[in-house]
Amino acid sequence: MPSFGPLKFRVYVGLLFLPYTGMVLAFTVIGAMLAERIFWDRVAAIIMIYFLALGIAAHALDAIGGQGKTLPWGNHFEKKTLWLLAFGSLIPAYGIGFYYILFATPLLLVIAVLEGFFLFAYNLEPFDGRFHSDGYFAFSWGVLPVLGGYIIQTNQLSLSVIVIAAAMGLFSFVEINASRPYKEIKRSGEANFLPFQVKYEKILKGISLGVILLALSMVFRRLNL
Repeated sequence: MPSFGPLKFRVYVGLLFLPYTGMVLAFTVIGAMLAERIFWDRVAAIIMIYFLALGIAAHALDAIGGQGKTLPWGNHFEKKTLWLLAFGSLIPAYGIGFYYILFATPLLLVIAVLEGFFLFAYNLEPFDGRFHSDGYFAFSWGVLPVLGGYIIQTNQLSLSVIVIAAAMGLFSFVEINASRPYKEIKRSGEANFLPFQVKYEKILKGISLGVILLALSMVFRRLNL
């Protein structure tokens, strides 16, 4: 959450988890830049889809929580507001996605279905929380965004793209494994754990910034900059 501005502004910005949201958006760009021919409108489309679906909807559902528990961000919002945020962003996200599915890249439907499933299965924890795990997190918000970025450009997959998607999934796996202890230490407020908090924060910032810079470098290369 930013340290400036009115509390309401800070809470809404904090809900977006911008460093990680930026990382996932970078995954979609990385996937798109692997295509032989780039359709820049589709790059913008997949970025917008994931910003709405992950940046807003997934984090709103995460704040609602599952298994009878409300997660910390839920203390700042009424559940009605969180549900409105979730579906108010999912509807345009899927509207954009289905436009491209119908008129350009039908294979994107597979990504849309999988991401829709994990959006609710991970954050709301049905099925006894079976899908709320680090592995499924890495798959849904690491592997699939790369594949989605490539598919919306090409309507196909290749082995090399799948391998790169797996590599980005591993970055997500490291991120979530560093994020959990970081949040626990920060919430505890224990001064003795401050060095560990700083260490985890550096790991999180380094992974996020590194992936974003990688995506930017790939864009610059395709633009011959």
